[in-house]
Amino acid sequence: MGIRKLDLYIGGAWVPASSGETLDLVNPATGEIIAHVPLATPADLDASAASAAEGFATWRRTAPAARCAIILRAAALLRERLEAIAAVMSSEQGKPLAEARAETLRAAELIEWAAEEGRRTYGQTIPAPDGTRYLTFWEPVGPVLALTPWNFPLVAPARKVGSSLAAGCSCILKPSEITPLSAIELVRAFADAGLPAGVLNLVLGNPAPISRHLLEHDAVRAVTFTGSVPVGKSLSEQAGRLMKPALMELGGHSPVIVFNDVDVAKIAKAAVTAKFRNAGQVCTSPTRFYVQTRIYDAFVEAFGRHAAALSLEAQGESAGAMGPVVSERRRTALTDLIEDARAKGARVVTGGKARPGAGFFLEPTVLADVPAAARIMSEEPFGPVAVLNRFATAEEVLSAANALPFGLAAYLFTADIAAARKVSHGLDCGIVGVNSFSGSNPETPFGGNKDSGHGREGGTEGVREYMTLKFIVEGTL
Repeated sequence: MGIRKLDLYIGGAWVPASSGETLDLVNPATGEIIAHVPLATPADLDASAASAAEGFATWRRTAPAARCAIILRAAALLRERLEAIAAVMSSEQGKPLAEARAETLRAAELIEWAAEEGRRTYGQTIPAPDGTRYLTFWEPVGPVLALTPWNFPLVAPARKVGSSLAAGCSCILKPSEITPLSAIELVRAFADAGLPAGVLNLVLGNPAPISRHLLEHDAVRAVTFTGSVPVGKSLSEQAGRLMKPALMELGGHSPVIVFNDVDVAKIAKAAVTAKFRNAGQVCTSPTRFYVQTRIYDAFVEAFGRHAAALSLEAQGESAGAMGPVVSERRRTALTDLIEDARAKGARVVTGGKARPGAGFFLEPTVLADVPAAARIMSEEPFGPVAVLNRFATAEEVLSAANALPFGLAAYLFTADIAAARKVSHGLDCGIVGVNSFSGSNPETPFGGNKDSGHGREGGTEGVREYMTLKFIVEGTL
């Protein structure tokens, strides 16, 4: 298979970038170049914004039921093309094929939920004096700039594109330059489903100049971003200056609180599955494990044993397969964190080393008795590394769990419902899993507090994020 040459999607057509410059797209499992990613120029970006403005004028007048039908057709095409899309995703991002298939199906589910929710954006009739009517209407905010990350190259774009289009907005999608191929498949599905020209546009290239330029453009009325905290803060500042709504889903460093009364073998096995999914490159990945004193040693042993049993595979099909991290840069950052923790007294239970040879593989790593001074206790590792420490009381562990500026997800495991309720309400985050590692579903809101962002994706709230509330007073002359 040769090296793919990619195009932009503007005004309902696939077009080359006007610069002719490209970036290399590398398969993280082999290190081989698989595509050349074009760098959009300011002229290309202006064309995409003008196209989005024209598309919005058409799409906002399209009946919600008709919008829903087109969006549902796009989701159906993702399902039909499951195997082809999963193979593409695995090649560009490195995740095992089973995970890539699951992500493709989840993307379809997210789009389907948003499509139907777009038909239920009800306003209100408010009691008013005689001869007067007070009415509210939810209306689309306008063309949306959607900036998506590399770790979920189809789900992240599907969330933003599905919800913004369901709300009646047009969208300019800028996927990660590391993983654009899945996003291209998403755009193809919408185009083949009959989406009018201009309603969805795709631009590729270096993220910083693209996001700055498009957010400044008068046609763009809102921005949605999933990615790092520093970039999210910068975009929020720019959007605030421009008085444009910003939906930010940023980083996390999720605590996991495990009380003495759990089934250690069962929870340790489930925790390893959750932790090393997508090689730990998940913003809600369970990372900081706090285990109550009496079961701590048994939990560390079981957790380490299950982690050590995982196999490193390129496009793996086995149940215990884990793929590479996305780049050599990411792997180096992780090994630096591991070495820092080791130097400061942490115990390496298993893993800790990069696998020699092709690809960017890193052994599933478990660190125990990690001191607070270790960088990994305050810096999101975003990779296949788990840190385990012991705790004595609920008050102590809540303080530790809430100590960081992150507030995306947290998890707790106990058979004591009173303790579960107390701790879940005491955690300062947007998502809490009680006896569950599931925190992201089409029907439910997804997002965080503090440095983990603001606004919510998914659920009823996800479509409303792309709408503005209009109040109309009808009087009599």
